[in-house]
Amino acid sequence: MAKTKKLKVIPIGGLDEIGKNLTAFEYSNEIIIVDCGMAFPDDDMPGVDMVINDITYLVNNRQKIKGIFLTHGHEDHIGGLPYFLKEINVPVYGTKLTLGLVEHKLKEHNLLGSVKLIRVRHGETVTVSKLFEVELITTNHSIADSVALAIKTPAGTVVHMGDFKIDSTPIVGDVIDLARLGALGKEGVLALMSDSTNVERPGYAMSERSVGHKFDSIFKDCDKRIIVATFASNVHRVQQIIDAAAKNHRKVAISGRSMENIVEISILLGYMKVPPGVLINLDSIKRYRPDEVVIITTGSQGEPMSALTRMAFSDHRKVEITKDDLIIISASPIPGNEKAVSNVINELFKIGAEVIYKSLMDVHVSGHACQEELKLIMSLVKPKYFIPVHGEHRHLVLHCRLAEDMGIPEENSFVLTNGSVLELDKDSAKITGNVQAGQVLVDGLGVGDVGNIVLRDRKHLAQDGLIIIVTTIDNEKREIVSKPDVISRGFVYVREAEQLIDEIKDISAEAVEMSLTKRNVDWAMMKNNIKTSVAKYIYDRTKRNPMILPIIEEI
Repeated sequence: MAKTKKLKVIPIGGLDEIGKNLTAFEYSNEIIIVDCGMAFPDDDMPGVDMVINDITYLVNNRQKIKGIFLTHGHEDHIGGLPYFLKEINVPVYGTKLTLGLVEHKLKEHNLLGSVKLIRVRHGETVTVSKLFEVELITTNHSIADSVALAIKTPAGTVVHMGDFKIDSTPIVGDVIDLARLGALGKEGVLALMSDSTNVERPGYAMSERSVGHKFDSIFKDCDKRIIVATFASNVHRVQQIIDAAAKNHRKVAISGRSMENIVEISILLGYMKVPPGVLINLDSIKRYRPDEVVIITTGSQGEPMSALTRMAFSDHRKVEITKDDLIIISASPIPGNEKAVSNVINELFKIGAEVIYKSLMDVHVSGHACQEELKLIMSLVKPKYFIPVHGEHRHLVLHCRLAEDMGIPEENSFVLTNGSVLELDKDSAKITGNVQAGQVLVDGLGVGDVGNIVLRDRKHLAQDGLIIIVTTIDNEKREIVSKPDVISRGFVYVREAEQLIDEIKDISAEAVEMSLTKRNVDWAMMKNNIKTSVAKYIYDRTKRNPMILPIIEEI
């Protein structure tokens, strides 16, 4: 191997946030990348569809990048991949189900066929180059085919756990390979990067199989139609819902585009097994009695356009919820989604439906490790340095404190931020700088064309409304042709505020006439005079600040 230099660990996204996971590992003149995710927009991002990473640093160093390794198929780890690959086309390594989901995503973006997808198996080691080897290690999570990565470099081995839990009774696949993690610990691990999501929770995460037992008992005693909302990507959960339905002689219909896609892919690849005749089309549910049907749907996070939300607000074309329905929300709200989920639950109660959610019954378990599992991984891997990942800032700090309790010195733990450059080898580790990192907003087909100014304007419009003032002037005579026209959107209803609108017209006309008295007419100054005069009047009268848009027409 080459002469030992320092390994650079550069998180581009995924720290101080939930989502956008992307980490670059740079050694000498080569880079490999782990995951390429997206995040859902916050409430203060009106109109935005998704948030992806600013990959300027990687674009500027594209010649160094040897490939992308994916830990699993959740959106916060693969959702940004199509946008990345449009900029930097490099090989993508992943397990069977993960690449199956990636293929579907690339097909939607017309990239399938132009990107090299390399399927790898648990336990396999990929020799990327003389500088990088990557070993895939079996883990458990809320989606099948999840892996941890042992990234071997001349500077040492870094273990990246991905998203994981320790599940001794997984639905599909093997249990987490603790033996291999222990063997790596004996060989010597330079650094451990570990999932911080549930660091605040003591004990162990419950097994996914426990939810299946709960479904069995609920379905057995229920004479209502059952609607279950869960994450589309939670293949194990969907499988258990189907198993419970089949056991209790119910048909299963799928609602929601992402749910339909993932179920189709999982069945095709053999990760989901459905007894013959159990799955029916959503259009067919009216042919069966309520106690013969289960609907599995998206919308567990209260997303505005999701199937469950549309059902709750009586806006779904095929499913109308009644008091004879039982709705199970089999998920916990992602931080920031609590209000949206609460609104959906309230609407369902208003209809009179019976609703079961996590606060009432154990119909969800987390896919992320709790404190005792995190400690067990540290004790097995025995890293020299510790880097908490996948969490908000408090999660990362608390994870470092947990590492201290496990004997890792405080100076050997690093709470990084997106863009931090951590350089390390067996003798030292320190943060040496920052690279450009941040968020890029995706709105429809537009990528990055919605920035802070556009978001500010959208929030302004949403909060205060808009007034358009159209004035026509005769440029030769230097006079107003007719009284200005005022159009109000989201501010006041014109017919119910005629006096206010008339006074706005008069003030606008005065501002225009004042500008026309000057020798050189400055159109920008004229518009500014209208805005200033009208804004002052409106605030004095209403204590509101609508956006004011003057339009000057010449004849």
